[in-house]
Amino acid sequence: MNIWQTAPRLMKGMSGFQQAAAGAGLDPVVAELVKIRASQINRCAFCLDMHLTEAREKGERQLRLDLLASWEEAGDLFTEREGAALALTEAVTRLTDGFVPDEVYARAASHFDEAELAALLGQIVAINAWNRFNVAIREVPKSLDASAS
Repeated sequence: MNIWQTAPRLMKGMSGFQQAAAGAGLDPVVAELVKIRASQINRCAFCLDMHLTEAREKGERQLRLDLLASWEEAGDLFTEREGAALALTEAVTRLTDGFVPDEVYARAASHFDEAELAALLGQIVAINAWNRFNVAIREVPKSLDASAS
């Protein structure tokens, strides 16, 4: 399905939400890490392809991208602030117990002021929504689509 053709108002709304979340003042490095980590959990190849490419283009080190899935075991490769954002990303993405654990939220709140925390939550919610759309419709990663032509 081409969801952009089928539901243009829905996609315009999603794009507007993403733009609002992106423009809310979150550190761009944290934003990319959050998008990649949520996309790993949700197994969204389309979003992984897009955000890994963007992160590399913005100068993110390959080692950090390689070890992002195991960030907790990566020593001091990720900052405390990044770790707090990644822990919140995992909790919001999984919601296995139906809520974000208080200690995870408190950890993030200790590293981000309220405006930054709202922006972080906006990014997490937005990427999870994009992941779900793309996984549901089996969207092909752009780099694979381009290589087929």
